[in-house]
Amino acid sequence: MLKAKQKSNLQTEQSANKEDKKNIDQKTKNRINQKATIKKILDYIKKYRLLVLFSLVLAALIVALTLYVPVMIGNAVDLILGKGNVDFDALFKILYKIAAAVIVTAIAQWVMNTTNNYITYHVIQDIREAAFKKIQILDLKYIDSKSYGDIVSRMIADVDTFADGLLMGFTQLFTGILTIGGTLIFMLITNVPIALVVVCITPISILVARFIATKTYSMFQEQSKTRGEETALIEEMVGNQKVVKMFAREKAVTEEFREINNRLGKCSLKAIFYSSTTNPATRFVNSLVYAGVGIFGAFLAIRGGITVGRLSCFLSYANQYTKPFNEISGVITELQNAIACAARIFELIEQEPQLPEKENAFVLSNAKGNVVLNDVSFSYTPEQKLIENFNLSVKPGQRVAIVGPTGCGKTTVINLLMRFYDVKKGGISIDGTDIRDMTRGSLRTSYGMVLQETWLRSGTILDNLRMGKPDASREEVIEAAKQSHAHSFIKRLPNGYDTVINEDGGSLSQGQKQLLCIARVMLCLPPMLILDEATSSIDTRTEIQIQKAFAKMMKGRTSFIVAHRLSTIKEADVILVMKDGNIIEQGTHEELLGMGGFYCNLYNSQFAKA
Repeated sequence: MLKAKQKSNLQTEQSANKEDKKNIDQKTKNRINQKATIKKILDYIKKYRLLVLFSLVLAALIVALTLYVPVMIGNAVDLILGKGNVDFDALFKILYKIAAAVIVTAIAQWVMNTTNNYITYHVIQDIREAAFKKIQILDLKYIDSKSYGDIVSRMIADVDTFADGLLMGFTQLFTGILTIGGTLIFMLITNVPIALVVVCITPISILVARFIATKTYSMFQEQSKTRGEETALIEEMVGNQKVVKMFAREKAVTEEFREINNRLGKCSLKAIFYSSTTNPATRFVNSLVYAGVGIFGAFLAIRGGITVGRLSCFLSYANQYTKPFNEISGVITELQNAIACAARIFELIEQEPQLPEKENAFVLSNAKGNVVLNDVSFSYTPEQKLIENFNLSVKPGQRVAIVGPTGCGKTTVINLLMRFYDVKKGGISIDGTDIRDMTRGSLRTSYGMVLQETWLRSGTILDNLRMGKPDASREEVIEAAKQSHAHSFIKRLPNGYDTVINEDGGSLSQGQKQLLCIARVMLCLPPMLILDEATSSIDTRTEIQIQKAFAKMMKGRTSFIVAHRLSTIKEADVILVMKDGNIIEQGTHEELLGMGGFYCNLYNSQFAKA
C-alpha cells in the first residue's frame, strides 16, 4: 500500500515537473519570438528613420518646454510674497513666457502627431503590400491549407491592431521616456534629497508594469489566433449560405460560432483584465511618489530648506514624472497586442514562396502543343500517395479526354500541366522544353482554361470577358460571346455588356457564369485548351451547341478534357482512363468499349436501371 502511494506521488511529481518544463519552454519561445518580431518591425521603420529622428527632436522640444513651464510657475509663486508685496512687472514677463511656451508646445505637438501618423500608416501600407505580394507568389499548397478567412484576418484585423499599437508607441512612448529622463534631471538640479525619494520609489512601478506585460503577451497571441478562427468561419458561412440553408445547418453553425465566440470572449476578457490592472497598479505607486514628495518637501519648506515656489515646482515635476509611467504601462499593453498581431502577419510574409523562375527562363510562344509527361509522381501530402510513375505523350492538335472515378487524379494532372504544383519526380515538357525551365506567365498564357468552378471579378461583363485579352475591341468580345451562346442572355441584362456584376456573379445563374468563362477563353484562343467539366452547369440543348463551338475551337489545338458525362467526350482522339493515379486504359471511345473493361462498365453505368 505504501509502495503504491509512493509510486503515485512520484508519478505526480514527474508530471508536475514536465508541466513546469513545458511552461518554461513556452515562455522562452514567446520571448524569442517577441524579440524577433520587434526586430522585423524596426526593419520596416528603418526606411523612415529621418522622420523618426524628426519626431524625436519634436518630442524633446515638447518635453523641454513642458518641464520649463513649472520652473516659471515656481518663480511666479515666489514673486507673490504677500498682500501688497507682488512684483507685477516680473510676474507679467513670466506669464508672457509661459504663454509663448504653451503655444510653441501645441504647434510642436500637432506637427509630431502628424509625423507619427505618416510613419505609422506608411509602415502599415508597406506591410500590407508585402503580404499581398507574397500571396501572389505563394505556393497554392499554403493557400489550400489555410482558411481564406484566417488569411483575410491577418491582413486586415491584425494589421489594424498593429497600427493602433505602433501609433501609440510613437505618440506616447517617445515623449514618456524623454519626460521621465528630463524631469529626473530637473529634479536633481532643483533638490537632490527629494529627487532621491522619487528615484527610490519609482522602480516598484517599473517592476509591476513589466510583470503584467510578460503575462499579457501570450494572452493577446491567443486572442489574435481565435479572432482569425472566427473570421474564417464567418467568411465561409456567408459565402456558402445557400448550402447551409439547404442542409438546415443553421443551428449547428450557430453552435459552432457560439463556441468560438465564447473562447474569444474568455481569452479577450482574460487579456484585457490582466492588461487593465497595469494602470491602477502604477497609479497607486505613483500616488506614493507624490505623497512622499509632498511630505518630505513640506518638512524641508518648514525648516527653510526650500521655497514654496520651488516646492510647488517639485510637486508638479513629481506629477509629470509619474504620469508617463501610467501612459507607458498602457502603451506596453497595447504593444504586446500589436506585437502578437505583427507576428501573425510576418508569419504569412515569411512563408516560403513558390520556386523562383530560372535566370533567362524560356518564354513559351506560339506553342505547337506537343505535351509529354515522363515518369511523373506527385502527392499533396507525403503520407498519401496519388500519382505514381505517370507517362503520357500528346501530339500537337490532339484532343485528350481524361475520365475516371472521383479522386483518381484527373484535376491533379491539370494542376501539374498548369504548374500550379510542381511534380515531385519526373518531368513535364512542352515542345521538348521542361515546363520548370519556362516562365510561368508564358506557360499559363499558352493555355485556355475553363473550369467547373467559375470565377468572375467585380466589374462589367465586358471587363470580365476581356480578362485574358485586355486590348480586345468590343466587336471581338461580342463575336466571342456569340460563339459561346452567351450573347443572347447578355443582351437581356439591364445594361448589356456594361452591366456591373460582383465576384459572385450576382443574379446570374451558374450556367450563365460558365458561359461567360467559355466566352473569355474563346476571345483569347490560346494554342492549348483545358476544359475541366466546362459544361457541367449548362442545359443539354445549349451544351450541344457549345460542343460544336468547342469542336471548332479545338481544331488544331492540343486539348485536355476532363468530364464525368462520358457522352461529351466521344469525339476525343484518345481517352485516358485513370484510377488511383494511374492510366489503366487508353484508346478511342469505340476501342475502349470493345475492350469491355473499366471504361465500358463506367460508360454503361450511365444507362443502367436503378
